[in-house]
Amino acid sequence: MKEQLEKILSTAKQELSECHDLKIMEDLRVKFLGKKGELTAILKQMGGLSAEERPVIGQLANKVRSEIEEKLAEKAEALKSEAAAKKMAEETIDVTLPGKAPRPGRLHPLTATLEEVKEIFLGMGFDIVDGPEVETDHYCFEALNMPKHHPARDTQDTFYINENVVLRTQTSSVQIRTMEQRKPPIRIISPGRVYRSDAVDATHSPLFHQIEGLVIDKGVTLGDLYGTLDLLMKKLYGKDAKIRLRPHHFPYTEPSAEVDLVCFNCGGKGCSMCKGEGYVELLGSGMVHPEVLRGCGIDPEVYSGFAFGIGLERITMGRYHINDMRLLYENDMRFLGQF
Repeated sequence: MKEQLEKILSTAKQELSECHDLKIMEDLRVKFLGKKGELTAILKQMGGLSAEERPVIGQLANKVRSEIEEKLAEKAEALKSEAAAKKMAEETIDVTLPGKAPRPGRLHPLTATLEEVKEIFLGMGFDIVDGPEVETDHYCFEALNMPKHHPARDTQDTFYINENVVLRTQTSSVQIRTMEQRKPPIRIISPGRVYRSDAVDATHSPLFHQIEGLVIDKGVTLGDLYGTLDLLMKKLYGKDAKIRLRPHHFPYTEPSAEVDLVCFNCGGKGCSMCKGEGYVELLGSGMVHPEVLRGCGIDPEVYSGFAFGIGLERITMGRYHINDMRLLYENDMRFLGQF
């Protein structure tokens, strides 16, 4: 039995010296010192020993247990130290390495274009005004010479909160509010979000952005409208930009005109983008209707004025040669990072 105990101790030391894992070390503890371990099996045989042998073997067994427990403790400490050192090495941060530079932000194409348009109009002496996006039927339609059941409402169908409250279809409502609150001369632009119940496609969206302009003063003519828009387009598209006014009808202007811009793709020669016409439709405009002026408390016999409405998405797409409006709303950095 003495030889068995010495062999258990020798084997335990050998296997513990070769152990490099805390789980394996725990398995070795159970193997040698557990309830069904090798040392316990030896101790269960002590009942068959003589009275003289029993204390000698018992003392040796205790010594073997003590040495194995000491070796287990030493090995556990060593393995924990190795694991900590390994973790520290893996998680070490080399502070001498260059850091990752933050990606610089940039303006969205719509925002960049809007800021430039604002600067152009501020340079021409215009004020920038804002108004509510949730608007009453009066300011959105009726004050613009479009009473209920007027056919022009069909092309500007919007989202109704109730019968008298809507999401505005155009920022012309801001023009009405301004004419009610200010006395001429008035020179403003009113940029902002507008809403129409359009299906989403490459050129339409139920939400888009509009920049409306209004000038009211004595002696304002259609020539002033042309000069203002011509200067705007030359600032945006270059000195070779040309516009033309085409007769049209809007209930809130008389006379009314659609404004076309010479095609920036072909320079007016005709191509698929302009459908061979040499011009692309850009915005609606005209002289403010006398009834609109009268409804805002402005005497049309004394004052006249012009108004126009530009789609921000349309001029942005023209500036950057974008052929699908949806790209402006999808927040795809692969697309936006080009501008």
